[in-house]
Amino acid sequence: MSTVVISQPMYFPWVGMFEQWRLADDFSFFDNVQFARGFINRVQYKTPDGSAWLTVPLRQHSRDTRICDLECAEESGWRDKHLRTLAMALSGTPHLQDALGLAESVLLRRDLGLCELLIEGMQAVAGYFDLLDGKRLHRSSQLAVTGRKSELIQGLVAHLGGDRYVTGMGALNYLDHEAFEQAGIEVCYMDYRKREYPQKFSTFTPYVTILDLVANCGREGRAVIESGVIHWRQALAARGQV
Repeated sequence: MSTVVISQPMYFPWVGMFEQWRLADDFSFFDNVQFARGFINRVQYKTPDGSAWLTVPLRQHSRDTRICDLECAEESGWRDKHLRTLAMALSGTPHLQDALGLAESVLLRRDLGLCELLIEGMQAVAGYFDLLDGKRLHRSSQLAVTGRKSELIQGLVAHLGGDRYVTGMGALNYLDHEAFEQAGIEVCYMDYRKREYPQKFSTFTPYVTILDLVANCGREGRAVIESGVIHWRQALAARGQV
């Protein structure tokens, strides 16, 4: 079975994104779709008062701008600010330098535009946790596949030769599961365990940047990246839709 995962590139995203990555044979960055406010250019980190956001500022763009066409707004000096914020937020953790090293590996590269920075950051973390071996990486903007929503996703999976598609629960709202089945493609959804690991400050949260796992656990944090999947019918039943 060949598993395909398709995801918009994100800014050092949460552990769950790398759990999808772990399951993929082919991982495609979904970079030629319209940018929408969410987790693409921002991520949460822990503070003594709860979670806060790190946001990559963007140059002014139209509503229909694709992710791959976005540009960072560099005038604010946000790269250095993010590194200082991470150093302060993660200070005292046993593997702080590993986390900062991963962040610096992309944030200090002024030649990287937004999309390349997001992709390079995700690949750097995947490499740190030995999640690159055997993976074939793609960018949807470089694949000759067209369509909208479910049809486009199905086309990308078929183009990559996949017979299983793994995705997050949000896709329950728009995927045509029967069409995938008729095409010989099994659809599975992530069954996130949200496994706890040592964190600074009180109350564990799984939704902060993967750099938090790196800083607190180092390479042993790989053991946390372990969630499995459930079949789409199970996912719908759990939501009470069947």
